[in-house]
Amino acid sequence: MGWPSSPTTTHRNLTSSSLNDISDKPEKDQLKNKFMKKLPRDAEASNVLVGEVDFLDSPFVAFVRLQQAVMLGALTEVPVPTRFLFILLGPKGKAKSYHEIGRAIATLMSDEVFHEIAYKAKDRQDLLAGIDEFLDEVIVLPPGEWDPAIRIEPPKSLPSSDKRKNMYAGGDSTQMNGDTPHSGGHGGGGHAVGDELKKTGKFCGGLILDIKRKAPFFFSDFYDGLHIQSLSAILFIYLGTVTNAITFGGLLGDATENMQGVLESFLGTAVSGAVFCLLAGQPLTIISSTGPVLVFERLLFNFSREHDFDYLEFRLWIGLWSAFFCLALVATDASFLVQYFTRFTEEGFSSLISFIFIYDSFKKMLKLAHYYPINSDYKINYVTQYDCMCMAPTDANSSDVYTDPLDSTFIWTVNYSDTRLNASWSSLSKKECLKYGGELVGTACNFVPDITLMSFILFFGTYTCSMCLKKFKTSPFFPTTVRKLISDFAIVLAILIFCGVDALVGVDTPKLIVPSEFKPTSPNRGWFVPPFGGNPWWVYLAAALPALLVTILLFMDQQITAVIVNRKEHKLKKGAGYHLDLFWVAVLLAVCSFLGLPWYVAATVISIAHIDSLKMETETSAPGEQPKFLGVREQRVTGVFVFILTGLSVFMSPILKFIPMPVLYGVFLYMGVASLNGVQFMDRLKLLLMPAKHQPDLIYLRHVPLRKVHLFTFVQLLCLALLWILKSTVAAIVFPVMILALVAVRKALDYVFSQHDLSFLDDVIPEKDKKKKEDEKKKKKKKQGSIDSDMEDSDYPYNENVPSIKIPMDMMEQEPFLGDKASDSE
Repeated sequence: MGWPSSPTTTHRNLTSSSLNDISDKPEKDQLKNKFMKKLPRDAEASNVLVGEVDFLDSPFVAFVRLQQAVMLGALTEVPVPTRFLFILLGPKGKAKSYHEIGRAIATLMSDEVFHEIAYKAKDRQDLLAGIDEFLDEVIVLPPGEWDPAIRIEPPKSLPSSDKRKNMYAGGDSTQMNGDTPHSGGHGGGGHAVGDELKKTGKFCGGLILDIKRKAPFFFSDFYDGLHIQSLSAILFIYLGTVTNAITFGGLLGDATENMQGVLESFLGTAVSGAVFCLLAGQPLTIISSTGPVLVFERLLFNFSREHDFDYLEFRLWIGLWSAFFCLALVATDASFLVQYFTRFTEEGFSSLISFIFIYDSFKKMLKLAHYYPINSDYKINYVTQYDCMCMAPTDANSSDVYTDPLDSTFIWTVNYSDTRLNASWSSLSKKECLKYGGELVGTACNFVPDITLMSFILFFGTYTCSMCLKKFKTSPFFPTTVRKLISDFAIVLAILIFCGVDALVGVDTPKLIVPSEFKPTSPNRGWFVPPFGGNPWWVYLAAALPALLVTILLFMDQQITAVIVNRKEHKLKKGAGYHLDLFWVAVLLAVCSFLGLPWYVAATVISIAHIDSLKMETETSAPGEQPKFLGVREQRVTGVFVFILTGLSVFMSPILKFIPMPVLYGVFLYMGVASLNGVQFMDRLKLLLMPAKHQPDLIYLRHVPLRKVHLFTFVQLLCLALLWILKSTVAAIVFPVMILALVAVRKALDYVFSQHDLSFLDDVIPEKDKKKKEDEKKKKKKKQGSIDSDMEDSDYPYNENVPSIKIPMDMMEQEPFLGDKASDSE
């Protein structure tokens, strides 16, 4: 007999009087009931029936499990087949007691662990053991401490029931790498060390395994993306990617004298991103230009100019050497080192990138405020004194003025008088006045009204609106479908709302500027970089030295981001592809070097935002119940379309020019803050400011002394501060090496903290023979038939003397229990 794998929904029908019309066909009222939409597929009912009769002297109790779930007409509120029946009949006069017993049984059947025991129980003792386990875990509120008429809101996150299941199945409690419960930063989590990070010892062994693992899902990666949620993700990530491309393109242009500019950034982002999302092992990863790469480009350009090297040709050979080194890392399965990037390293890196996004968004707004200054000394009574005029240069003669190259709207003759000349100067715009050498005179010349204040309204408004709309699905307003749709399109709606506000107010805020012509930014370069002729021959070999630094930079950025994307709590089902991802990063590195385009690698914050925009939750949660996280919509459609749209942005400049830059800076702020959600490091930072009595019930606080939690947080905070200082100096070029140093710091923590503490605060670093020891431990445990002696170190309140339940799948006999007669029969 097979048992359904889906969760059973318990229906508490305690006062049903419709037993006289039992049919296997659903009633009309049942079909109209909207509650059916809230139940998961293959749900089964448990009917609890209690009553008082006049022909019994003592209560009669029966717990019935049917071999096959059957429809029992209108007995249930919705047309769901019944699997369990609890029947309690007793003499008159105790109806309230019978009702309370029925409520207790209904509560039992709603428990995930107990109803699984009920499915597999063989006899009465199994059910009683399940009830005992439930009573050991249940929380009782004294009636004087809580008003029963007040409903308790369901918790936002539920503890895992794996501990209770494992206890009764004889499971082990020892904390392994990545096995610590994690939900929203409340536990360990981690990336599983499986075939993806296995060192095969064969040439390209890991790459071949990645291809074999991902190939069966290639076509499903496209039809899985055909969902309305994908559209919101595309628009959200597209706007973030375009803003990023413009920002880094402008910075690259300043650093390289336009040898690489905004158009090169757009083209490189579109080509590299589309190819990566189409063919890489983890298409949820978004690649982009990064800060360390920008620092390297600036230093390389200055070095080339000082030594009279051809910058693009020198850069080409560095790119080719670095691509070769990356391919060598792929061929030798070097990505297996990723398993040593524990939560300590991942959170340090991701938190740093998130803080950079937050810092840069405010930095851009302050720069905007500096460019459009506010007149803080403005007094309304003196408004008549605020003016600004363009005056002719005091030291220029008429011949100097007339010989300047003016446009067709500003043509003078030699015979103009001084008065006419001054009138002509005063009619010029600010840009024309400065262009032709004029002087701006007046108290209003140094200030720009409204723009800065309006920009900050758009900036904070976009961020706040995005945060509120993202949480809208848990609000009590509108039907569930509408709430979910608004939540999915939260960022897009926020952008549209504040673009509309900007258009209605009419203040000339700075807008998004996209290149409208398809040609290199610098006229001194083409679309292909020749590999020879510009530099001495020895430069081609010497380029291998800086290429080593670039390789470390790309490897660390790519793999740490990949580890964060592939974390266990994201519940990805199609597997990772660390070797395949690095392979395509190397190939695209060589291609971009030949085309003179920027180099691209995985971008942490945008990748996390991509993951968050594709998260799936149950649509069939019961009223008042928090929806359960199901996983992430794994597909290639969103990434491919994002980068195709990025490439087409050159032709969409008439539309994109209406988007204010402060709105996009608000999106940057949202991405930085949102990527910090669920990070255990941030939870532990909040604990530093909380008294012990107000601290939340986090799993690691139950098992690790608070002083050790604070010490671990302080070490992580110190490392983060050092990384930030390093990033802000000229030494930022060695930033990737310092990220690698985090692994060494984490290893040193083994001498400060016990492995038990680290299993809750961080992932335990895997050892070479760990799997072998684990297998031996399992074999030994099977022989002993009991739980390991390590149980005393765990958080389970049981010991090896507790018997394990071995329940067959046979149908349980219907026999009375919980009654006096049942006790006598035993």
